[in-house]
Amino acid sequence: MRKLSMDDLQRDSVEDFKNKQKNPLVLVLDNVRSLHNVGSAFRTADAFAVAKIFLCGITGTPPNKEIHKTALGATESVEWEHVGTTLEAVECLKTEGYTVWAIEQTEGSTSLADFQPEAGQKHAFVFGNEVFGVEEDVIQAADGVLEIPQFGTKHSLNVSVTVGVVVWDALSKILVKQ
Repeated sequence: MRKLSMDDLQRDSVEDFKNKQKNPLVLVLDNVRSLHNVGSAFRTADAFAVAKIFLCGITGTPPNKEIHKTALGATESVEWEHVGTTLEAVECLKTEGYTVWAIEQTEGSTSLADFQPEAGQKHAFVFGNEVFGVEEDVIQAADGVLEIPQFGTKHSLNVSVTVGVVVWDALSKILVKQ
């Protein structure tokens, strides 16, 4: 067994990536403060060919040195848009036929383990601020709430980790159904 080289991996160029069909997933960052978390979300979106990222409210936007540090160029490949409020982004996505899921701990949330995305459906996932989580009005506007089961003493995961867990879980379930 040997580690694969960059040539072995045969990754798309940025231009090829931009032109290829994306997975029917959108990320919505709800007032995410850390530019490193924003960059990490871009890198995850590139890795899983996510359709778009909405950067809402105070969430930082490219070009930015701190975002670039963790995105490693993914800000060039992933489509993104800044929207004044997360609620605006959610309303826009719903009119475009997306099912919108807030990722939060709430009464009546659905465990990510039980989440079964419908084949052919477009999904948007809202990830909240590192301290305050997803805004209450956004939770109310979402079609549902997903919660990652946790078994330790801490009450939450870092937002960049949460993005990776949720996107991989959803995509792996979608790919199995195809």
